[in-house]
Amino acid sequence: MTVTVSAKGWVVIPAAFRRKYGIRSGATVEMVDYGGVVGIVTERGDPIALGCGMLAGKTSLTRALRAERSRDDRRNGGRK
Repeated sequence: MTVTVSAKGWVVIPAAFRRKYGIRSGATVEMVDYGGVVGIVTERGDPIALGCGMLAGKTSLTRALRAERSRDDRRNGGRK
C-alpha cells in the first residue's frame, strides 16, 4: 500500500492497518530503521504488566507435580 508524505512529514496510516493493529487516535507508535527499511511499530505496553495474572485460576504445575509424587510415594510404600 502506498501513502504520501505531507510537507510537514505526516503520513496517514490507512484505515485497514489501523483496524488490523488496533491503532486509535492518540496512540503512540514507534518509527524503526531496519537498515534501509522504515517500519511503524505499535506500542506493546509493559510486558510484565501484560503478563500479570495471565495464569490466574490455572492449575499450579508445582502443586500438580508434588501431588503426583505423593501418590507415587504412597503406591511405592514411601520414599527411598
